[in-house]
Amino acid sequence: MTCTFSAEQITALSAPLDRAKVRQREQGRSSVSYLEGWQVIAEANRIFGFDGWQRQTVALRCVNQSERTIGARGTSREQRPGWGVTYTARVRITVGEGTGAPLIREGCGAGHGIDTDLGQAHESALKEAETDAMKRALMTFGNPFGLALYDKQQREVTGAAGGGGARPANQPAGRPSALRVVPDASAPAQHRAPFTQEAQSEATSKPAPPAAATVQAAPADATARPQQPDPGLMPLDPATIRQLHATIRALPAPVLEGFSKAFRKRFQVPADAPSIADRICHRRHHDWIETFLVQHQSQLETAALHHG
Repeated sequence: MTCTFSAEQITALSAPLDRAKVRQREQGRSSVSYLEGWQVIAEANRIFGFDGWQRQTVALRCVNQSERTIGARGTSREQRPGWGVTYTARVRITVGEGTGAPLIREGCGAGHGIDTDLGQAHESALKEAETDAMKRALMTFGNPFGLALYDKQQREVTGAAGGGGARPANQPAGRPSALRVVPDASAPAQHRAPFTQEAQSEATSKPAPPAAATVQAAPADATARPQQPDPGLMPLDPATIRQLHATIRALPAPVLEGFSKAFRKRFQVPADAPSIADRICHRRHHDWIETFLVQHQSQLETAALHHG
């Protein structure tokens, strides 16, 4: 048995990772991408709920404690005697306890602490090991917890730089581009999306908003390269928008309700907005809708059989 996530939670877990949340650090001769511990906890609270998940440290061990000199040679920093401490930890994450069959994931991590005070060195190493193990356990739930960073090309990180490349405009990474729900003319009216004809006409008759310009003014240093525009802000053509509207209108009522709530939350649509039709205008909206349809394909197939 597995833990049952809501449609909104599945959509959030499947969404690409926001580049703005990713940090970089130097490790050896390379740069490593990572998420900070507080960011991972905040995402868990947002997706699972403040009372929807638990963290338990099931194993914690000090594997090294040794005296060492603090302060690099050849620098202005004064060299002082200190301590180096290393811990390993195993952390268990439980999601959905009390709402059915809980889903349990575990992760292992290590932490290092260096300080002139032995107690401070132990505290730093212990905290780092627990945080590292927690992040590794939560990572298995999806991109918002750093899973996307394990792909060297970072294709599931929005606005990814470097070798990740841009996705094709009509295909989210790792998902089929041909998936579409064909509107069923015989479907009852209550199973169609609450898209008003006026909202659809307004959304498709006016040109899509231009992509937000993110290219900064050239700095004085001629070697500096301007940032590239975010591919997710590329405008959709009217034909694609109309096709998305038709697909959404054909969704069964239960799937439609989850879709509407998830879309409003993901793209911060005001609660008093009567329709989301005019909000579907950028490539990021297209990719998100494709992801939602993939995750709910089984529900859509079941509904099609009932109406067949």
